Amino acid sequence: MLAALAAGTFLFSAHAVAEEVNDSLALQEVVVTGTRQATDVRHLPMTVTVVGREELTRQHQSFLLPTVMQQVPGLMLTSRSMMGYGVSTGAAGGISLRGMTGGVGQMLVLIDGHPQYNGVYGHPISDSYLTLMADRVEVLRGPASVLYGSNAMGGVLNIVTRKAGGYQSPTTAKTSINVGIGSYGTLQAEASSQLRCGRFSSTVAVQYGRTDNHRPSMGFEQYGGYVKLGYDFSSHWNAFVDLNLTHFNASNPGTTQQPKVENDQWITRGAASLVVENHYDRTSGAVSIYDNFGRHKINDGYDRDGGTPQTDLFRSKDAVAGVSWFQSVVIGPLQSATNGRLTIGLDYQHIYGRAWYTDRQTGETVTTQRRLMQSAHSHENEVATYIDYRQGLTHWLTIDAGLRYDHHSTAGGEWVPQFGAVARLAEQGELKAMVSKGFRNPTTREMYMYGTANHDSLRAERLWSYELSWHQRLGGFSYGANIYYIKGSNMIQTVAGKNVNTGKIENYGMELEAAYRISHHWHLATNHALLHMQHHVVAAPTYKGFLGADYHDQKWTAGAGLQYIAGLYTAVGDNEQKKCFCLLNAYVSYAVTRTLSLWLRGENLLAQSYEINLGYPMPRATFMGGVALSL
Repeated sequence: MLAALAAGTFLFSAHAVAEEVNDSLALQEVVVTGTRQATDVRHLPMTVTVVGREELTRQHQSFLLPTVMQQVPGLMLTSRSMMGYGVSTGAAGGISLRGMTGGVGQMLVLIDGHPQYNGVYGHPISDSYLTLMADRVEVLRGPASVLYGSNAMGGVLNIVTRKAGGYQSPTTAKTSINVGIGSYGTLQAEASSQLRCGRFSSTVAVQYGRTDNHRPSMGFEQYGGYVKLGYDFSSHWNAFVDLNLTHFNASNPGTTQQPKVENDQWITRGAASLVVENHYDRTSGAVSIYDNFGRHKINDGYDRDGGTPQTDLFRSKDAVAGVSWFQSVVIGPLQSATNGRLTIGLDYQHIYGRAWYTDRQTGETVTTQRRLMQSAHSHENEVATYIDYRQGLTHWLTIDAGLRYDHHSTAGGEWVPQFGAVARLAEQGELKAMVSKGFRNPTTREMYMYGTANHDSLRAERLWSYELSWHQRLGGFSYGANIYYIKGSNMIQTVAGKNVNTGKIENYGMELEAAYRISHHWHLATNHALLHMQHHVVAAPTYKGFLGADYHDQKWTAGAGLQYIAGLYTAVGDNEQKKCFCLLNAYVSYAVTRTLSLWLRGENLLAQSYEINLGYPMPRATFMGGVALSL
């Protein structure tokens, strides 16, 4: 059905639309991911998808990942409820791309280029990525370890934060408030304010959300905020400091086959950074200090039927902190198609993780042999340097090469190369080829926790990726297609009770995407991804497709999206299980006045019965409605 709808989309002939549409498309093609400095994506050999703030906020989603999942071919996000992903056993929020999963640290989330993952387990925490802080999200598909190091094996998802105006922008103040209520006692509320006054800029945002969700003992509550303060010293130098902080309480009801009681979590996550940037015609760069930290308290709960309450609580503290510097310089005439750009960088990162258990009554540390085996306290360091060079050979051909050396205090050193080329063979069209290596260092859990721990001989996971793609823009119509092949070794697996580097990975697939701006009011978009895995992975579908249509005029904004998932593995191994489902989501908003609008959003409008996490059925049709105020 989705394929037929997609085919119908392209019965329209491609034609040029108004200049402002072309300008909008051009803005979408400037990225910082995969290059460090702002660059036209048409000159990069990587495949990068940009989801702008207009798209992120159109459906009034508190969390940004569901919208990104719709717009990026092959990107999959696990879910178990209407709101909240949680952590630990039974958690959702797992991100996968091309069969590489963030759940084991093979997919890297960044905020302004800084790594965001749990310092003990190595995975991202999806509940902490809120729409309120994002100006746009850039997703690079394929390894990006040359620039970003460990964990960027399958790709990176870079959240670029909001900024109130640029240098010498007029004084402005903007405030927005958004409140919505919906199914299962769900409430979401958000307020933000942006100020530009001379050289100073600020963004301040707060958020609250709560829900009972559709199953007993599945409540979720979250509150958080984002603050960013910036100052422009001149047209060439600026600095900003920011803090993203969120706390959530989540309950896991267990699977339908094995319900749980008291499986509760109290999680605090934060990310802070200080960045100083320089921008000149011939050179640009930045130095930054960052810290991504967390505090977790978890009650593992007990079986509802015949279980015994836990006498202790799991606790953890972690931090991924570092210093990053890079500088880029243009070599040759500035406006020449045959100039070059050299980027060099240095990274230092300290990974701290501590996990332990405390008695529920006394609060003292539990020192039984079993709990000590499940505990850890580690400090790891990574030091890296990299170089990337991009050279225009002719007006139609650009080549790129990069090399990184990364040293981990326990896993040792790793050389990481990449090579790419872009051939602009047609007007507004590019043929891209990319060969790149990705790697992931072992986590604190794999090296020091549980009976499977092995810090003596574990080394980095490694893979090579080969990709060929074509992208073209024809007025208001754009399309792209790419094929890739991934082969990896040294994957960390548990064999005979120990974690060892013995696993392999071999994936290949195809991704297609297209968008058509029919008029100033109508826009169509579709994307599709096919994936073949030699070794199956949970939550990585063999087919993922999306078809969406949006309408906008002075008063009304509306849209609908059809998502089809096939061959989604919810279990692998001897009891392998696969799921297929089709979801229809829609939204509408009406501008009552220039500052006040009403909105309504519906999800799973076909009332499909499906599950993404095994044993966690998703809700049928759900609705949210609210009021948005802009001042």
